[in-house]
Amino acid sequence: MTNIASLLKSEIIRLARKEVRAEIQSLKKALAGHRSQIGALKKEVRSLHGELKRASKGVKRPAPEEAGDETQVRFSAAGMKAHRKKLKLSAKDYGLLIGASMLSVYKWEDSKVKPRSSALARIAEVRTIGKREADRRLAELKGA
Repeated sequence: MTNIASLLKSEIIRLARKEVRAEIQSLKKALAGHRSQIGALKKEVRSLHGELKRASKGVKRPAPEEAGDETQVRFSAAGMKAHRKKLKLSAKDYGLLIGASMLSVYKWEDSKVKPRSSALARIAEVRTIGKREADRRLAELKGA
């Protein structure tokens, strides 16, 4: 009896392997086809990126002054804080130069709040001045 059971078991295993092998072969063929399609698509993307780079080199981008009335001003809280420290100004004095309150300056530096566009323009203008000019402007503002 055990001989028949073991023969039956081995025959079932053989047939199952045969069926699985047939299924796997079709999946392997499909996988190979998909891989070749992916490779072709990657080559096409690389060539398109190259064409885009070559095309963009020839295009002259307008300067920010030519773009329009409002130019984009980038804002960095750390940069603003570093500039204030470089000028050796308190937040109150820096705010006076910008036309904002001391609390606004602290919130901008801590990245809790982003300045409005009108304040950004004034911040950008103050970023261009040095220590002597800042001291001169503060003296005028405090004297007035």
